[in-house]
Amino acid sequence: MKKITAILALCCALLAGCATGGGNTVQPSPTDPSYAPVEEKVAALKGPTGMGLAWMMSQENAEYSQQKHPGYLYSLSLHGTADEITPDLVSGKLKLACLPVNLAAVLYSKGAGIKLAAVNTLGVLHVVSKGVPVSSLADLAGQTVLSTGKGTTPEYVLSYLLAKNGLDTKVKVEYLSEASEVATRIAAADTAIAVLPEPYVTTVTSKDPAVKVAIDLSVEWDKVSPDSKLVTGALVVQDSFTKDAPEALAGFLSEYQVSIDYTNAHPDEAGAAIAEFGIVPTAQVAAAAIPRSHLTLLTGADAKQAVSGYLQVLYEANPAAVGGSLPGDDFYYLP
Repeated sequence: MKKITAILALCCALLAGCATGGGNTVQPSPTDPSYAPVEEKVAALKGPTGMGLAWMMSQENAEYSQQKHPGYLYSLSLHGTADEITPDLVSGKLKLACLPVNLAAVLYSKGAGIKLAAVNTLGVLHVVSKGVPVSSLADLAGQTVLSTGKGTTPEYVLSYLLAKNGLDTKVKVEYLSEASEVATRIAAADTAIAVLPEPYVTTVTSKDPAVKVAIDLSVEWDKVSPDSKLVTGALVVQDSFTKDAPEALAGFLSEYQVSIDYTNAHPDEAGAAIAEFGIVPTAQVAAAAIPRSHLTLLTGADAKQAVSGYLQVLYEANPAAVGGSLPGDDFYYLP
């Protein structure tokens, strides 16, 4: 807690100055009547891309409410869809957001003035089976697989992996509109195979013990594309933020790393925080979903390598999925 508070103290000094008109402006002293804490929202979506923030935000908010310390306060702004986030991000009103990686590339291509600061979630897609023995992609030959994401990243990822394993003409994929629809079909069937993301995987398997987690598609991706990663979510930041307050951004990333490490090591405690924010419906589901959500924090060259190869696959499947062209080097924040 002392480490987190110390990092926040650094952020307080740096970011408060930026918020009052630039890095050279002196923030009023906490004893000055005109002084007020500055709040910066970090937007995230419900589900895995926001899970790593929950512990960090709950700890920070608890510290703030207990000590009423003045300065800079990060708070979590949770949203159901990316459409609720992008207008404020594009306008510059919002400086930090956790979004799907390919959406970040699309926004970059449209001139949103953002950079990818970190990968926060690797692949969350898994193959689940009910009443059918499945332990490898080869076992899908001759089968019908239920999935969501027609015309979006789940389809492109699954098609890529099937093709790389020589199964593209041997597996029938039936695409449904929503993951909840896939879950309903599995529940009603005696036998079924499906591709689902977390936390739906945990929700389905907890309700029906006959449904088993068969294949982690992140593992399959690493087998055929070891120089990249199957990635889901990223922290994006306004380009102006990286220039005006690089030290503050470094402090935020450091604290974010602490939060993700704690979440992975203590899923029960972190799961309670995740549920408290409404990122995942219940603490039990959150705790069980954490190990399969591949929460991480890749920054700098590691993030660029992981993401560039992934975006190349999406681009080859459908250029529009990444904004029509692959992002340039300036898409990646490389301090």
